[in-house]
Amino acid sequence: MSRLDSFIRRMLAQRACLNWAAEAVADIAGPVLELGLGNGRTYDHLRELLPEREIYVFERAARSSVRAHAMSLPPEKFLILGDIEDTLISVATRLPAKAALAHNDLGTSDARAYETLALRFGELLIQLMAPGGIIVSNVMLLVSGLISLDTPPGVKPGRYFIYRNLRNV
Repeated sequence: MSRLDSFIRRMLAQRACLNWAAEAVADIAGPVLELGLGNGRTYDHLRELLPEREIYVFERAARSSVRAHAMSLPPEKFLILGDIEDTLISVATRLPAKAALAHNDLGTSDARAYETLALRFGELLIQLMAPGGIIVSNVMLLVSGLISLDTPPGVKPGRYFIYRNLRNV
C-alpha cells in the first residue's frame, strides 16, 4: 500500500472514531484533550464536532516551531507546549473538570519510541479523564482502568483504538 493510501485510511479511521466518540460523550461533562496539534486538522474537526467544549491542545514543539495552519490554532490559553509528561502533570490544576474525551495522535516515525512514550503518558492521561470518559488513540494504551471498545464499522482493527475510562465509575 502506498504511503498516500495508508494516510487516507488513517484519516478516515480517525474521523470515524472521533465522530463516534463525540456522540459517546454527549452526556459526560468536561473538556476535550487533543494530544498532538501537528497541522491542526484534527483540532479543527473537534471544534466543529464539539463547539460547546473547551479543547486543550498539547504540542511538543516550542511556540516558534508550531506547524499548524493559522486558522487551526487554538486560543493561547488552550495551547499547552512542552514535553507531554510534564504538561499532562501541570495541566491538572488548569482543567475546569476531568476530561470527557481525549484524542491521542502524538506522532513519531519510530514505532518503538512511540510505544515507550504511550506507556509513560497513558497513566498520566487516565488521571485527567472523567469516569466513563473516552480516549481515542492511534496507538494501543495498556493502562489499568481502561476498557477497549470496538471501533466503528469500516475501521480496520489495529488502525485506531478506543477506550472507556472505568476508574471511579
